[in-house]
Amino acid sequence: MKVDYRDDVMDSSDFVVLADYVPGIIQEIRYHSTYNFVGERIDGYEQPCALLTLEAARALKIVSNELAVQGYRLKVFDAYRPARAVKHFALWGLEDQDVRMKPYFYPALQKQEIFTQGYIAEHSSHSRGSTVDLTLLDMATGKEVDMGGPFDLFSEVSHPDYRGVTDEQYESRMLLRHAMVRGGFRPISCEWWHFTLINEPYPDTYFDFPVSADYLKK
Repeated sequence: MKVDYRDDVMDSSDFVVLADYVPGIIQEIRYHSTYNFVGERIDGYEQPCALLTLEAARALKIVSNELAVQGYRLKVFDAYRPARAVKHFALWGLEDQDVRMKPYFYPALQKQEIFTQGYIAEHSSHSRGSTVDLTLLDMATGKEVDMGGPFDLFSEVSHPDYRGVTDEQYESRMLLRHAMVRGGFRPISCEWWHFTLINEPYPDTYFDFPVSADYLKK
């Protein structure tokens, strides 16, 4: 794995707009909207587009092609995430009274438990540019595949191996997981939607340029 020690975390030269590499991908960039666990647009999300390192985008294209043959398209909720966005999460965590989105994203947890249980970390792999949050869309119905729990639900229900879901929901999680693993991505134990490129090009760099296709063109 290549280690990058450069200090210029604003350098986006090795990043691409994901839709340019995976034309059929669907995007619902939650942190550009107000429908997320904070309840407002997150710092650094200037445009509702997914950015990734070139290596991750190329790998995801292969996954997308494989799933398309099976009748599915990929739908992305988040990809590259600026370090400033993670700081926004941390500051929000200090505001004890702001729990407006609790019923939707952490109904069974107290706000601080989101951090102590590891759902939100001090540093995010997303900021390294090769991590993506995504699900499947059924091309026959035009609807998201039922995974037994929504994106960013901070609960054991979101654990990929959680067996409190139906067999069909579990099989759908495994369909996504196995396709991503074959494509060179690594899953995590607490979120069925989260995958990181195993051979990520910047394993030690946390970038902070904004999520903006225009920024990449500068």
